[in-house]
Amino acid sequence: MTAVPPANGSPEREDDARLIERARSGDVDAFEHVYRREVGRVYALCLRMTADAPRAREVTQSVFIRAWDRLGSFRGDSQLSSWLHRIAVNEVLVEARTDRRRRARVVLADDRSDEQTGAQLDAPIEVGITLPEDTETRIDLERAISALPAGARTVFVLHDIEGYRHEEISRMTGSAEGTLRAQLHRARKLLMEALSR
Repeated sequence: MTAVPPANGSPEREDDARLIERARSGDVDAFEHVYRREVGRVYALCLRMTADAPRAREVTQSVFIRAWDRLGSFRGDSQLSSWLHRIAVNEVLVEARTDRRRRARVVLADDRSDEQTGAQLDAPIEVGITLPEDTETRIDLERAISALPAGARTVFVLHDIEGYRHEEISRMTGSAEGTLRAQLHRARKLLMEALSR
């Protein structure tokens, strides 16, 4: 079991280190505290990436199950919230790939034409933007983001909201950087059109 290094003086990082050490020792209450503190942010990220509340809830639960299983791998180099964020992004992407494979098998089983298959299998795939403070505008933006095609939504959320670079997104999704740039351009264009209505 790897010990979490000293927390560089930040009260939040010191609190994280204590909670993780307690959780590693089997203290479920310590992990529950982490869950309650972070679940809202993790769910918000999952919801933005999936645009589907039930799926986002399922993935959020998977994130915390995965985090519990991987407590030993948390080294404390980054904040606990950043570590959970990375797990969430990976879980959403894995879930999306699994869903695409499942749909591909269904399409093949249905013996549909190549044209229909291609349409069904659209791949989902600078520094982040600041979401508006105005509640009405924020709700409009969230709705517009959720209406984006899956690939464009994924790259928009990861790049413009979460602040990942194209090369990082490329490694996470397996998509070429050029494809990601095109999807990001498309996402921004669609969002501008949606918000100007």
